[in-house]
Amino acid sequence: LYFSTQEGFLFFYRIKGLQYEMKICAEILQPISNLIFSPDYTILLLVTEQGTMYTYKPAQSGEAVKLLDPCSSCFLAADFLTPGNKYCVSVTTSGEVQVWFLEDGTCLSKLNLDVEVHV
Repeated sequence: LYFSTQEGFLFFYRIKGLQYEMKICAEILQPISNLIFSPDYTILLLVTEQGTMYTYKPAQSGEAVKLLDPCSSCFLAADFLTPGNKYCVSVTTSGEVQVWFLEDGTCLSKLNLDVEVHV
């Protein structure tokens, strides 16, 4: 079980029977608004309330890697494009939908919806 706190910590709980183990996986230090696993569960996509996007690879147990900073508008939500886990799609509060290459954070495509987006 992965979850985040308002302080920006990513936690992992391993539950086995009546026993559990808790560990801090990453310290983003910004409130995390979205946690999304890739379809094969190898990458966890984190989006903060400030609109910054990070990736975290649970099998590597390393730090979360900053993928994207908000530019003109904050990222409101993101998800993986399937099949695979090489690309994600995001939407900003200003209504811009973007497709990203996760390996290096390259923006591959943009579409402006011309509407303000809310959760």
